[in-house]
Amino acid sequence: MKTLVLAATAALLIAGVACAADKPIAPEPAKAVDAASFFAGRWYEIGRTPMSLTDGCVAGYTDYLRNGAALTERDGCRDKTPTGKEKVIAGPLKILNPGQNTKVHVSYRLFGFVPVGRDYWMLDHGEGWFIQATPDLKMINLYTREAHPSAARIAELTARTKALGYDTAKLEFPEMAPAN
Repeated sequence: MKTLVLAATAALLIAGVACAADKPIAPEPAKAVDAASFFAGRWYEIGRTPMSLTDGCVAGYTDYLRNGAALTERDGCRDKTPTGKEKVIAGPLKILNPGQNTKVHVSYRLFGFVPVGRDYWMLDHGEGWFIQATPDLKMINLYTREAHPSAARIAELTARTKALGYDTAKLEFPEMAPAN
């Protein structure tokens, strides 16, 4: 009996290690973020992983708002068309690795009371753009400061995302708000 228990325990441990090895993990963020300029103002969502929460969302954006030392992330989009009803979700943002400022936790409240926490890593960034993902790479977003980046910029961000190990065939590129 003791041998059977040991064999079963070993099999479970091996299965657990195999499952953990199959789970994709985002690469560590490439470089530090200047929190004062990065977590300020509006970023436009150019590409993303499809998910039920964003079904029908177009013209997406993220606003970073400061109130003293406190940060809030406010994510919004328009329903079905760039002139559709605005949908917004927001919550306090906490930087998890001060100094590097590349890993954050946002505590959203769905419907005003259902708590949903999410960790995001800023995997790569440059002048006016960044690539953000959850640590398990299930969700990934491409952002720019421009509401209408060039096709070359979108191709560059898509290529960078692929180089980070993400299957870019899964990305969707929703319609953006009309140019002013």
